[in-house]
Amino acid sequence: MIHCENLSKSFRRARVLDGIDLDIPLGERIALIGSNGAGKTTLIRCLLGEYTHEGTVTIDGRSPRKERTAVLGSIGFVPQLPPPLKMPVGQLIEFSASLSGADPQQIDAIAARLGLDVTDIRSRPFIRLSGGMKQKLLIAIALGRDAKLLIMDEPAANLDPEARKIFFDLLAERQQSATMIISSHRIDEVAALVNRVIEMDLGKVVLDDKVADDISLSGRYTCRLVSRRVDAALAKTLATWNFTADADGLVWTGEVAGPDRLRFMGMLSRYIALIGDLALHEAGQ
Repeated sequence: MIHCENLSKSFRRARVLDGIDLDIPLGERIALIGSNGAGKTTLIRCLLGEYTHEGTVTIDGRSPRKERTAVLGSIGFVPQLPPPLKMPVGQLIEFSASLSGADPQQIDAIAARLGLDVTDIRSRPFIRLSGGMKQKLLIAIALGRDAKLLIMDEPAANLDPEARKIFFDLLAERQQSATMIISSHRIDEVAALVNRVIEMDLGKVVLDDKVADDISLSGRYTCRLVSRRVDAALAKTLATWNFTADADGLVWTGEVAGPDRLRFMGMLSRYIALIGDLALHEAGQ
């Protein structure tokens, strides 16, 4: 799928990529991690054919630089920072679909699954959408095409918990037919999504290792939480996870996506003194 051999890139005298050798087959889910300046973004830009470079990069045997149109047609890309596009949403969807021969209605349908009704915003400039709406639309555009390679930079950063669950479902539907590269500077943000970790530092690959792949992207956990007392901050936080309370406001129940369980527990740690009882079980068990 992806082959990099002695990939190097310099900006003036600064060596940003230094002899990268990688082979990534179809179906792998890669966490590309490293601190700012490690070379992650430059590697992604080389995969997208945006930079000239030394060494070799091929995707399905094609050079992203020399055959960029053909290669980009099989890539779904979600940038970390949404581009400042003034193009209306409807025009952006039509344009993006035309580049890869995708069906615009498929993009609309994925956006709807994420909770974004494009009918209401079709004439609105992309730049005027909220951060969450932009992220959902960019994900829908990336997943709406028949892409064999998905490159995503902090893709779930601006998503609410329910949209994150749907996002994991969408990835699960593609995990056998697509390679995924998820870039992040924090391993805990993406660990549950991937089966291989590639860490970069100073332009080199310093870690390339398989990880346990025992968490289903489409898995669900049911949760029951008992609060010692009614607390407005805890109630507001649980409500954002679509939890519901009993009449007394003390017993909360809800569902958490499998890849989000560590993030959920981390959130609850802020309210540990308020929690009297907590049960988390895999749905169906």
